[in-house]
Order: sequence, then C-alpha cells, then structure tokens
Amino acid sequence: MIKILLIEDEEPIRRVMVRILTQENASYEITEAVDGKEGLNLLEKSKFDLVLCDIKMPKMDGIEVLQKANQKGILVPFIMLTGHGNVETAVESMKLGAYDFISKPPDLNRLLTAVRHAIENKTLKNENLKLKRKVAQKYTIIGESLPVQKMVDMISKVAATDARVLITGENGTGKELVAHQLHEQSDRSKENFIEVNCAAIPSELIESELFGHVKGAFTSAVKDRSGKFEAADRGTLFLDEIADMSLAAQAKVLRALQEKKIQRVGNEKDISVDVRVIAATNKDLLHEIKEGRFREDLYHRLAVIIIHVPSLEDRKEDIPLLITHFVSALSKEQGLEVKSFSEEALKKLGNYPWTGNVRELRNVVERLLILGDDPISPENIDQFAPK
Repeated sequence: MIKILLIEDEEPIRRVMVRILTQENASYEITEAVDGKEGLNLLEKSKFDLVLCDIKMPKMDGIEVLQKANQKGILVPFIMLTGHGNVETAVESMKLGAYDFISKPPDLNRLLTAVRHAIENKTLKNENLKLKRKVAQKYTIIGESLPVQKMVDMISKVAATDARVLITGENGTGKELVAHQLHEQSDRSKENFIEVNCAAIPSELIESELFGHVKGAFTSAVKDRSGKFEAADRGTLFLDEIADMSLAAQAKVLRALQEKKIQRVGNEKDISVDVRVIAATNKDLLHEIKEGRFREDLYHRLAVIIIHVPSLEDRKEDIPLLITHFVSALSKEQGLEVKSFSEEALKKLGNYPWTGNVRELRNVVERLLILGDDPISPENIDQFAPK
C-alpha cells in the first residue's frame, strides 16, 4: 500500500480528495489529519510515502509543519494545498523543500499527476540511495593493521578538502578504493565520480576521451561528444594509471588543472570545469620524469598530497579479515556457498608472498569457495592456491 497523509482542516475538501485519490488507485491508503499539529504527530509516529498539506490551518500552519518535519529529519515529499491568494506562500514552501503546490479547489488531473510524480520521484530517490549504499559497501577499506589505519586517517583528513591527491602502490593493492573514499567523504559526494583507466585507452583516443570532441575533428567523430572532464564537473575525476598517459595529453591535463578550462578536440572554445582530480599509479613517477616519459610540472600539480597504499606483504595481519569480507561479498554477489577456513588453512595463506596483493587474494578465495571443501583445508590450499 502507498500511504498518503492528508492534512486539511476543511472536511468537504478532505472528503473530495480522498474520493478522487482512492478511485484513481486502490493501493492509496489515506490517513486524515484535521490540523497541522495532528498531522505532525502522525508524521512522527508513522511512515508515509507522501503528504498533502494545506497551508492555512488552525493551531499550526502548513509551512510550520514542513519546517518541523525537515528539522526532525522526516524525509517525505510534501505537496502543499493553497488558496488562490496564497501563491507567494506556496512558492516559499517550495524553497523549503516542498515537492509541489496545488490551488484549492484542486483540479482533478493536476492533483493526480502531482501525486503520481511525487511518489515516483520518492521511489527513484530510494533506489538511488540503496544503490549508493551498495557502491559504498563495495569500496570499503578492510583492515586493522597500522599501515591501513594510517592510510584511513590520512584519507579522512584530506577528503574534506579539494586538494589533489596522487595515490601510489603496487597493482592489486586497492588504489581505486582510496579514490572512492576520498570522493564519498568529500563535499562533492553527491556529484559524479568519473574513472578513467589511462592504460586501457589508446594514446590517439585519450584526448577525446578526456576532453571530448566536435563533429569532424577526426574520421570517426560523427557528432559532438563531451569528455570525462565535463562529466565530472563539480565532482571527482579519477585518472588511474596516470603514468601511461601520452605527453600530449599530459600537457592538456596540466592546462585544465591550471586554468580550470578545457577545449574539445577540434575546437578552440574554452569550457570551464570545476573538477577535483585524483590520480593513481603503480610506477615511480620521479623515475618516469628522468626518463622523459612524464612531465615534472604535471607531477607537482597532481602530487599535492601523496597517499601510499601498502602491499599485502606489509599488512599480512589483515588477511583473515579480508578473507571473511570476501567470503561474505562473494556469497551475496555470486550465490556461492559460505565456507569456513581451518586455522591451518589461514596460517598457510598468511605465508604466501601475494605478489598480486589483495586482488590475488580475492581471486584465490573465490576459487576455494567454488572448488574447496567445508571447512577449507591446507590440502585445498595446496591444490587450488598459487604455488
């Protein structure tokens, strides 16, 4: 059932609106309140999908109900009901977060459309919130070792700023987790997080990918296209494997960081962008600079803050925690059977060199869940884990 709270002091209007709504949709369950005070009490006690609230009422008007609901953290869309002379007040309610307002007596089609759209919008917001929580869980940093705790502490200090961050570490250590955490804990978290793997894009296409292009800029440019910098406007752009970017593209990224402007390939028109850039690499950029493969001026622009992600070899005490996390995640993602690990198996896994770091450990746990016994034994490790 879709629960709607109708706060209206005029009984004839309540009666008409209840009839209209229930005839439109049998799943609408209407609760009535005769004034703002009663309506707020009901909001505090029960959950509703929508509130239809008159503005002018005794004891407590609709604006005050909306304000107090906001203060109490009651997240529900409000549609305000107003007389023809109260349009300014209705506009004020919109500034306070009301979804819409309708003049009384309500027009049938206008009322039903507004109610339907408000409920659909709430459903969409709830789905987006669930998705965001799911994404946040996916990028949780697991570990209690000192190197991990130092890294997490640095993330919490840096995230709230707009400082550029260079993330270093071996392949498979989880550099992308750090980038996601920097975004999620920042003021930009409600905007886009755009990830670009510089190593996966051919050098001749990287500029178009980052800055976009106009129609006719090159053979396959059949229409105008925006790039990743524009997509990340007001949000975060994560440039993974930055050391593999061509020198020509590096020069354009440097300009974008310096001037906060970009140009699409084939066009000299400047486009302003507000982007926080986070970069990552598994290479020694100072060595790359000496070899002439990376611009020193870009390095200093990117490396305002350097966060190093420790290898699994440097945080082996986290292996049992990581295994528990992967078992839980894989069982949910792939429907794999939840299996335990014997003490001997955990000890054996703790002695592996793990050259592929956390990514390799996850792959091994997945393989053992599919092929191993329950509990997973040292013999399973010998059979299915790396030698």
